[in-house]
Amino acid sequence: METLVGYEKELNAHVKKERAAVLLASKTGELLYDKGIELVLFRNHLIDITISEILNLHEYAKKVVNKPIDIFTTSELAEEIYKMDLAPSKLDIGKLANEWLSEEGKFATKRDFLINKLSSYFTTEAGQIEPRDVVLYGFGRIGRLAARELIKQAGKGQQLRLRAIVTRGSSDKDIVKRAALLRNDSVHGAFRGSVIEDLENKSIIINGQRVQMIDASNPEDVDYTSYGINNALVIDNTGVFTDREALSRHLNAKGVSKVLLTAPGKQIPNVVYGINQSDLDVEGENIFSAASCTTNAISPILKVVNDKYGVVKGHIETVHAYTNDQNLLDNMHKSHRRGRSAAINMVITSTGAGAAVTKVIPDLKDKLTANAVRVPTPNGSLAILSLQLKKKTNVAEINAVIKDAALNGELVNQIYYSLDPELVSSDIVGNTCCSVFDSHATIASEDGENVVLYAWYDNEFGYTKQVIRLAKHISKVRRKIYY
Repeated sequence: METLVGYEKELNAHVKKERAAVLLASKTGELLYDKGIELVLFRNHLIDITISEILNLHEYAKKVVNKPIDIFTTSELAEEIYKMDLAPSKLDIGKLANEWLSEEGKFATKRDFLINKLSSYFTTEAGQIEPRDVVLYGFGRIGRLAARELIKQAGKGQQLRLRAIVTRGSSDKDIVKRAALLRNDSVHGAFRGSVIEDLENKSIIINGQRVQMIDASNPEDVDYTSYGINNALVIDNTGVFTDREALSRHLNAKGVSKVLLTAPGKQIPNVVYGINQSDLDVEGENIFSAASCTTNAISPILKVVNDKYGVVKGHIETVHAYTNDQNLLDNMHKSHRRGRSAAINMVITSTGAGAAVTKVIPDLKDKLTANAVRVPTPNGSLAILSLQLKKKTNVAEINAVIKDAALNGELVNQIYYSLDPELVSSDIVGNTCCSVFDSHATIASEDGENVVLYAWYDNEFGYTKQVIRLAKHISKVRRKIYY
């Protein structure tokens, strides 16, 4: 009988937590769609996740962030936030909950606490955001993921508004096929929403948002204003136009004011959001590059290590998922080895990430070499950073430095600190950070002068999140953030 009582007690306690999680999920949705306020929990998204996942994130707060919070506090704070007249913003409910539990003795109520913490977020002071029109030029792997993210982030206070997709071919058959590719994805799963083809109007309606499908062979040929699109940001994910002269052709199209390339660019600013975006002249410059997925994966870790210890020299080896540039079976290819079957071979190839990092972190110029091995996985890659340091360290110390960067400061959206000793490539698919640091894999030499660090990355989704962050920055539709 005593065992049964204990069982019932544990079950009832868990059911109460689930009910509180349901309330938090409900208020999270209402805040997003009614007020344009996005709640996250220590950087983790709370939209489109299950009740169990919400509860697991609270456990994550205890184990990884070392900031114990409870679901009852977060749900109650979310209720109070909904009653407040705040501007569109992104608020970390986990951080707020932890601060409340530490400081509740200073405030009469949770409302008083929130007014104190969010005093500059009230609409009279913070103002509203004018959404910016976005055009996706190309609709491949990155283009489709970008479309999913842009649609997902719709609601009051929307920052970027997907208005058009430009491809070669916009026949009824083309539109139907591209809609199908948006709905279904063998790596990232089915799109959680509605995709309706409007063939008569040459458009796709995605979650109620009409997106024009435009056929064009040349960037300058499109008159976007004829579709009601003005002052648009063009995100070029074709990989065809990569230098200033070629990308400037987009600016000759009516209705375009900015261009963002989803690949390394020449003669234009290469940016890893979180590191060097504050150096940009967003008023005077109109063309930008989001660099490569690998550059975005290794730069945050390299910056943290170089700032703390100084890098003498190093080598970066990337173990990268195969891409569309390779052949499925052995065939002709302009590059060495890439013509060999991607699905059954490990293929040594080159990467420009080592040189590209120096555009983001100039202090590393001439200090890094880099190479790549393409492997038979469709997504999920790994960067191995072998570094000689100016200051000595050990495994525990350097892990602690990177963990702090992942939880505090400017790189919390870029670095995910993993404590999982069983981590493999499929586990990081869908991670919103561009760099997943594998703490269990860290190696340090006996003398403390050399380290080997492992950074996983979703070379599709993690990179796309960086592209969207940069797009918001250069479009000046940045919300206030409480992290």
